[in-house]
Amino acid sequence: MATVVLPRSLVALFPGAERRVGVEGSTVDEVIDALDARWPGMRDRICVPGPALREYINVFVDTRPADLQTPVPPLGVVHVLPAVAGGATAG
Repeated sequence: MATVVLPRSLVALFPGAERRVGVEGSTVDEVIDALDARWPGMRDRICVPGPALREYINVFVDTRPADLQTPVPPLGVVHVLPAVAGGATAG
């Protein structure tokens, strides 16, 4: 069972969702399916139709950048993170 770490901003949208949750899945896509089975609508917040990860969502498996086809080891850790932007200076 993989451990998935979700951002607070996503957890806040799904009552009862947890920041750290154990799910079954051998790929990132299957892990997202398992999250969506537990909290319907979560896939729509992480992916766009196609399917593909949303532009502003980053996924890492055991600290490495991942996409939907990335394998997830049985005891792997999957982080779902919103993209961070900004830092421009006034000129």
